[in-house]
Amino acid sequence: MTEAAVGLASAPPEAVRKARKNNPEKTRESILQAAITEFVQQGLSGARVDAIAERTATSKRMIYYYFGSKEQLYLEVLIKLYGDIRGTESRLDLASLPPALAIRRLVEFTFDHHDRNVDFVRIVSIENIHYGEYVKQSPAIRQMSNVVLDTLGKTIRRGEEEGVFRTNIDVLDVHLLMSSFCFYRVSNRHTFGHIFAIDFQDDETKRRHKEMICEAVLRFVQR
Repeated sequence: MTEAAVGLASAPPEAVRKARKNNPEKTRESILQAAITEFVQQGLSGARVDAIAERTATSKRMIYYYFGSKEQLYLEVLIKLYGDIRGTESRLDLASLPPALAIRRLVEFTFDHHDRNVDFVRIVSIENIHYGEYVKQSPAIRQMSNVVLDTLGKTIRRGEEEGVFRTNIDVLDVHLLMSSFCFYRVSNRHTFGHIFAIDFQDDETKRRHKEMICEAVLRFVQR
């Protein structure tokens, strides 16, 4: 029997009842937040459920009760972090804006999100070390991402119909162009920053980089 299974089987019934009574959603969210910190600092292989339990007001057994295993908890962390960015993207109301302004708003949001949410960037980097093994297991992540692509696609189609964007634009190419720069300047800020003596946290540097990626994406899609 695995350690996770032992934890589940041996969780006292009174502990389970108490968790259900004392706001289980709050307990679950607390575990997820602690897990984000542990996975960011230690990676999937180095993270310990004991350490996650120590970071929050719960027990190792309760973590197994809610999530089953360390790997399932890691997957739930991925779903949460992707859900946070995709959920906010869906509320940008791009349909109410002229196409070029809508693209600019999406690029600026992506830039700011990655800059302010280093944990997201680090977790995605860790997942790439694992060849996307856990992302593959989540239809929810793919579905959320497809919704964003659909919204971006509608914006691009509007721009084409209005004659302000060139035709035959691949939506995924635009998404890749936009997100890759925003991601790279965070994921590689230490190596790139030390090698080339640039401070990615400097306000003027961030302002210049945000404008640069906005212009790059807009010039790519416009006539």
